[in-house]
Amino acid sequence: MKKRLAWTFIAVASGMVGLASIIYLIEMHYHISLFQKKFPLPDPHITYYNYHFEQALIESTIWTAVGTILLAVCISFYIAKRMTAPMIEMRKIAEQMALGNWNSRVKVEGTDELAHLGQTLNHLTEQLQKHEVLRRNLTSDVAHELRTPLATLKSHMEAFEDGIWEPTPVRIHSCQEELERLIHLVGDLEQLTNLESPGFTLHKRKENLVEIIQQSVRTMETNFILKNVELVTQIPECVVVFADRNRIAQILINILSNSLKFTSSGGTVIVKVTEGDNDATILIRDTGIGIPDSEVSKIFERFYRVDKSRSRKLGGSGIGLTIVKKLVEEHKGSIRVESKVGKGTSVFISIPKKDL
Repeated sequence: MKKRLAWTFIAVASGMVGLASIIYLIEMHYHISLFQKKFPLPDPHITYYNYHFEQALIESTIWTAVGTILLAVCISFYIAKRMTAPMIEMRKIAEQMALGNWNSRVKVEGTDELAHLGQTLNHLTEQLQKHEVLRRNLTSDVAHELRTPLATLKSHMEAFEDGIWEPTPVRIHSCQEELERLIHLVGDLEQLTNLESPGFTLHKRKENLVEIIQQSVRTMETNFILKNVELVTQIPECVVVFADRNRIAQILINILSNSLKFTSSGGTVIVKVTEGDNDATILIRDTGIGIPDSEVSKIFERFYRVDKSRSRKLGGSGIGLTIVKKLVEEHKGSIRVESKVGKGTSVFISIPKKDL
């Protein structure tokens, strides 16, 4: 690339110098000839002087052109080297990235287009490095999540096969619970993969948020009654948002399920809606066990659990809140959590009222 660029500069510079020299020589010869025709000189010495003067101008012009071209060659190679050096470095960095070396970075100098390209490549490298870490963590987490129920099922089956255990309804039910956990985990992973795929789209339109909340509450009402947890709604008659009805219901049911899961019998879960100028905010507050301050910022990470043993016992996959956050972000909204251990947790979900 450096040679091609240098030879391009040389060809352009040489062409311009050569063309200018030819035009100058033609014009010079024409005017001297025209002068001699109009003013003939009888003295042969003066005629020879004019001829020698013309030859001197021609040689001077040719040598000047040759010197200029040689200078253009040197300058072209220097400029080509300076211009291609960053691109050669970027190519080497890209080759290192292809080999899996994510710590390589381009040295950025200046504020020109090449510097911006280098910054973009560095940013791309950082993002790919983060995605690689997430991929490895995801693989490790999935393996860990699958290993526990599979190991339990394997031990139960071996005990049944060896005659150590009788296949009683209780033990069969235990195996069924592990199978349900596996099915739930695979379903959550499928949903998360679908959300993160480039082809995922929401079917958004103007919807009455209150109707969606009422529908979600009716869906969850029986579960709250069975656990003796009071579900209270404080919502207006109508709040119009621009959203995907089914996905908003999925968000609400997921949050309500979490609130119910970690709220003891006799507790309360409140659903409240407030309307702003540009968005509507859904507040879901429970009187459950709460989350430590150091853990609040991590609850949206996939497979993360505040209390792993307790969550696994309750059937959580650690992906539900990750799905919730993805769906909220797809709506161009926001979600945040406030919690105190022993006091309960509050989830604030903002959904835009107009298409953004």
